[in-house]
Amino acid sequence: MGLTFAEALLLFGGLLAVVAALSGVIKGTVLSASVLSVLLGFALALAGVVDVKATEEGVVELVELALILTLFSDGMFVERELLRSHWGPTARALIIAMPITMGMLALAAKLLFPDLGWAEAFLLAAVLSPTDPVVTSAVVTSRLVPSKVRHTLNLESGLNDGLALPFVLFFLVLASPGGDAGAEALKLVGEAAVGAAIGVALGVAAGRLHHVLPSGGITPRYEGIYAVGFALFAFGLAEVTIGNGLIAAFVCGIAMGVSEREVPQGFEEFAENASAILQILTFFVFGALIYATGFHYDVPPLVLFVLFALLVARPVAVMISFLRTGIPQSEKLFMAWFGPKGVASMLFALFVFKSDVGGKDLIFDVAAIAIIASIVAHGLTDTVGARWLARRVGLNGG
Repeated sequence: MGLTFAEALLLFGGLLAVVAALSGVIKGTVLSASVLSVLLGFALALAGVVDVKATEEGVVELVELALILTLFSDGMFVERELLRSHWGPTARALIIAMPITMGMLALAAKLLFPDLGWAEAFLLAAVLSPTDPVVTSAVVTSRLVPSKVRHTLNLESGLNDGLALPFVLFFLVLASPGGDAGAEALKLVGEAAVGAAIGVALGVAAGRLHHVLPSGGITPRYEGIYAVGFALFAFGLAEVTIGNGLIAAFVCGIAMGVSEREVPQGFEEFAENASAILQILTFFVFGALIYATGFHYDVPPLVLFVLFALLVARPVAVMISFLRTGIPQSEKLFMAWFGPKGVASMLFALFVFKSDVGGKDLIFDVAAIAIIASIVAHGLTDTVGARWLARRVGLNGG
């Protein structure tokens, strides 16, 4: 980034301090920590303070580490009770709605951006497929929203990061020079299977071992370190063998959470905090890269694509997936609208930008604008939407 080690620490330390200090002020507003970090990155790049290149080794490693902990933390939130009680709507959202959304976005991308090949169009669609209701905190925390709706959106966002990952990796390789669909599909399936097996084995072992450790087990201070240690170990073991490390980390989080009778608070808090720190730094880099790349393409197709992604693709796909479920129409509409793009899409976009894909600049630019537009649109409507749904279902909070 053109900075010395001391200058980088000065910059990133100040960034973390500012974002943390303003967290109370921005809570519940459209200016979330992620948006603030992106804006600061863009502003400092505009001022010439930082000059970020996606090909720099430090940027690549930062993105990968942030994605490892984000996927692991997502996996930890998949609780057995929620999976048993609310699996139906979540399964439909993942198995039916997400592929439909991806297909519609790919078709729109190919029509609006003819310079993109089909593999590149599907890559852009895969980048924008994951949802992140954490962006709209009022939706997933408000008691005005029925519990089954909150849990469905939470579980969907926690799982679709990991489920979208194989599609991103597949189309990333397919869109790269010399990509072979058949060979890469078989290779990806094999790597995913090995990664998942490693994640299950280590996650279950970590959860079971936690209760039989000698001398009283792990002290509260080290519980989070214990959990993150297994996440990093799962990633490393998969990568040095023949597995996919990112899938291993995600599955390890799920297996650890499921194998625990009750996930210790220290596990979740430390994983969340470590993930949050890396996400803030990644969002900062993301903002600087948006400035560095600029947008040198026609604006009307970009506007049409973003509107299609927010107003058509996700809503139509979810409404189709919930046909004949008995879910009230108001709840269907609510879940159809609240599918914001966030953490995973940003990280996947950065993965694309550092690749050899021919249309990577256009894919990154379109994805970046779509993500920012989604954060603003959904952030402005979360509280209003929660109150609207409460009136429709007769909830008064509490």
